Amino acid sequence: MSTITSATPSIIGAPEQVERDVVDASTAEHSAAWKLLKDAAIAIRPLQVKDGSIPSTGSGTQADAHEAAAGHVASIVAGIRALAPAFAHDAAYLDALVVDFQRWADGGFGVPDFLDSLMAFQPQQHRVDGIRHLVVFPMYTQNGSSDRLVEALIVETIWPEFIAELEAGDYGNKLFVSLRLVDFTPGYDTNSAVLFPETVAMREIPSFTWGAIFQDREAARYRRVVRAASEITNLDLPERARAMLDDQQMTEKTFVMWDIIHDRTHMRGDLPFDPFMIKQRMPFFLYSLEEMRCDMTAFRESVKIERAFDARVAAGETLSETEREMHDYAHLVQYAVIFDRIFRFAITGNRVRNYDAVGGQLLFAWLHQRGVLHWTDTALTFDWDNVPDAVVALGDAIDDLYWHSIDRPKVAHWLAAYELVRGTLTPHPASKWARGLSDEILAGAPKGYTDAVMDDEFPLSMFFETLDKKMKPVIESTVGIRGTDL
Repeated sequence: MSTITSATPSIIGAPEQVERDVVDASTAEHSAAWKLLKDAAIAIRPLQVKDGSIPSTGSGTQADAHEAAAGHVASIVAGIRALAPAFAHDAAYLDALVVDFQRWADGGFGVPDFLDSLMAFQPQQHRVDGIRHLVVFPMYTQNGSSDRLVEALIVETIWPEFIAELEAGDYGNKLFVSLRLVDFTPGYDTNSAVLFPETVAMREIPSFTWGAIFQDREAARYRRVVRAASEITNLDLPERARAMLDDQQMTEKTFVMWDIIHDRTHMRGDLPFDPFMIKQRMPFFLYSLEEMRCDMTAFRESVKIERAFDARVAAGETLSETEREMHDYAHLVQYAVIFDRIFRFAITGNRVRNYDAVGGQLLFAWLHQRGVLHWTDTALTFDWDNVPDAVVALGDAIDDLYWHSIDRPKVAHWLAAYELVRGTLTPHPASKWARGLSDEILAGAPKGYTDAVMDDEFPLSMFFETLDKKMKPVIESTVGIRGTDL
C-alpha cells in the first residue's frame, strides 16, 4: 500500500515551501504552487493505464511505479493545499479533492474514484464574470484523450450581464457554465473545448448538475478559421462579422449566447421518446440532425430576439444598455452559426461517421439550393436579407421530422431522417441506403440498418474538397488554441 505522507516529492521545490506561499487567483497560473501541481500531474500521466489506474512495476532494480506515483500525488496535494485559499468559493471541493487523491494513493492506485470531490464541485453556483476555478480530476477529454488521466486546469468564468439577464428570462439553463482556459495539462492541448462531469473517473454515475464549454477556445478557433476561409473564398464579410475577427471578447460573448440556447434545446421541443441519443446506437446522420436542430433553434431565437428589439426601437422605445447588448449579440450569433458550421465543422476531422461535418455540409447546400448563398466567379456571397428565413426553414424541417417521430417506429423515423438529408446532400454512389435497403435489412433488427450506413455516407462536394485542401493547415493549427494565442 502506498502513502503520500512518506513519499519523497519528485518535483523540484518542496511541497512544504509552496504551502506557505500566498497565491492570488488572478495570477495563480504564475505561482510556484501551480507549477508544482501541474508538473506533478504531467509526470503521473505516463504511469497510468486507460482506466486511470497505475499498475505496479515490481521492486528491486526496477523502479516501482507506485513509489514514483506517491511522490507525484504528494506534490499534487501540496499544490492544491497551497492554491486553495485563492479559491475559497471551491473550499468544499478542494478539501474533498485532497481526500480523494490520498485515498487513491493509500489504496494502491487502483481505478481512481473521485465521485466525492466531483459532487462537491458545483461551478454553476458561481456564474460570476471573471471568477476562477482550480480543477483537478482523473478524466478523459472529449476530442482529446480517451484515457482517464490526471488533468489539472485553471479556468475563468465568462458571464457578462446580458447573458445573466438572458438566462434569467426566457432562456433559463441552470446547468450551463461558460469558461475560459487559463492553463492546462496535455489533455486540453487538443481540440477539446468542453468540461463535462461524466468524463471523470468515479464509482457510480450520479445525476449531473452542470456542463461547461470553453468559449475562448471556440471563439479563437472561429476567428482563425473564418479569417482564412473568407480570404480563400473571396468572401466580403459584413462589417459586424469582420469586427468579430478582430475582437476575442466580442466573439467569446457571441459563443456564450449561441451555446446557452443550443445547450438547453437538447431537452426541449418535440423530441423522440428517448432524447438521449448518445446512449443509443443509431445511424450517425441522426446525430447530425440533433446538433443542427439545436443550432437552428439558437439561430431562430437570435433572429426572434433581434427583430423584437428592432420593433421596439421602431416604435420609439429606448433600449437599456443590457438590451442593446442582447440585440447586437443576437445578430452576431447568426454569423457565428453559419460560418462556424460551414467553414470549420464541415471540414474538421476525418470522414468516418463525422456527424458534425454532415451538419455543416447540410447547411451550406441548403442555403445554396435556396438561392441565398452563391459561388460565382470563384467568390462566395450571401443574400443576407434572405438568409435568416432560409436558415429558419431548415430548422423547421428538422422540427417537423421530430414532431412526427413519436408516431413512427424507430427505423421508420431513421428512414425519414435519411430522406430529409438526402433531399439536400448527395449520398455516396455505393450507398445501400440511397439505393434502397434490402428486404432482409428492412425486416431485420435495427443493427442491420446502422451497419449498412457507410462511414462516409455523404461525401464532401467539390467545393468542400477544394476548401478542405486549402484550409487543412489552418484547422490543424487550432489544436490547443486559446484566446491569448491570437
